[in-house]
Amino acid sequence: MQNRPLFVRNAAQLVTFSGGSKGPLTGRRMKELSIIENGSVWMEQGKIAAVGPDDELMAAYRERMGEAEVVDASGKLVTPGLVDPHTHLVFAGSREQEFAMRLQGKTYMEIYNAGGGIRATVRATRQADADALFEASRGRLDQFLLHGVTTVEAKSGYGLTLEDELKQLEVARRLHQSHPVDVVSTFMGAHAVPLEYKDDPDRFVDEVVSVMIPEVARRELAEFNDVFCEQGVFTPEQARKILLAGKEHGLWPKIHADEIEPYGGAELAAEVGAVSADHLLKASEEGMRRMAAAGVIGVLLPGTAFFLMAEFAKARKMIDLGVPVALSTDCNPGSSPTVSLPFIMNLGCLKMGMTPEEVLAATTVNAAHAIRRGHEIGSLEKGKKADLVIFRVANYMQLQYGYAVNHVDTVIKNGNVVVKGGRLL
Repeated sequence: MQNRPLFVRNAAQLVTFSGGSKGPLTGRRMKELSIIENGSVWMEQGKIAAVGPDDELMAAYRERMGEAEVVDASGKLVTPGLVDPHTHLVFAGSREQEFAMRLQGKTYMEIYNAGGGIRATVRATRQADADALFEASRGRLDQFLLHGVTTVEAKSGYGLTLEDELKQLEVARRLHQSHPVDVVSTFMGAHAVPLEYKDDPDRFVDEVVSVMIPEVARRELAEFNDVFCEQGVFTPEQARKILLAGKEHGLWPKIHADEIEPYGGAELAAEVGAVSADHLLKASEEGMRRMAAAGVIGVLLPGTAFFLMAEFAKARKMIDLGVPVALSTDCNPGSSPTVSLPFIMNLGCLKMGMTPEEVLAATTVNAAHAIRRGHEIGSLEKGKKADLVIFRVANYMQLQYGYAVNHVDTVIKNGNVVVKGGRLL
């Protein structure tokens, strides 16, 4: 932990999202950034001690300036550290051949049913030992950090046996303990029906419910429990059983919902009180309304639609209906092989009708609430973790105007400078 105070000074724009601890932003509130011009942040012991105009903080801390490490943010944009609330960080192997198949017209489900897709990564991940998984995943985590991400959620789901699911989750825990980026773990044993159960998927559901979930909970390897509710994968009935079993063992429910076709996933998310429903490319308007009423966060993954050349989720409709929306990379080897959350923000604007203000809210305060971390990250407020990003742009509009560019200059995690000049320290 940083022993000296850290003082970020004189940002052209300091975006705070003041009040973000109270809950995710919805509707018009997603455009309320709380901008301080010529803003500064004083940090001590890994936490934010004060946020405000530079002249006010200079007056308050003048006698302690000699103690502090000073970072000059003149002419730059400062935001909360970015939060990625949906990744499949820990995996082995690569699936570039499927990219070629899609370019030739094959669909996601055609590839999956031919033994590709998730099942291909399952084979590679089962074969990899924990150390190999750790090294590959650490490299990805470094890249997340270089793109301004200070907290990620990481799902299992490429093992589909108890041993291999535990292996993924244990690697995620090692990453959390050893890497600057915080890693929040989700158990997703119900990511696909493994080939050895393809003729009896209910038996695999029973395995997830009676064996995997209790053991994951006993070892305290995850906070959340996720399921891929989709035609040809897990039915709403099977998904409900899995999510309720997770709740009984203290795992908060999440759900991959309505990605390929309308399947009642959004409605199920509201019914079981899920923290988030993710993907939602084909969610019904009724499902969106139920999510809004239940406070379920919609985690949208435009990189997946982009890479699969599919229809994008209806972000504008969801926001207008009052669904709290977050954005994520869905980093995975098959449908979204990217670690660039800033590019996902670009896609939110260019392909889903979101405003620059909304995509910033969706990757900070709302993303934090999508992993139940809104009380400690996602906004720049006194007492929160000192997680900040300094971008080489003068204002938040320029962040989206220059698309597919990594504008990150400096990343601060827990009050420590971990990226400087676009390079890892």
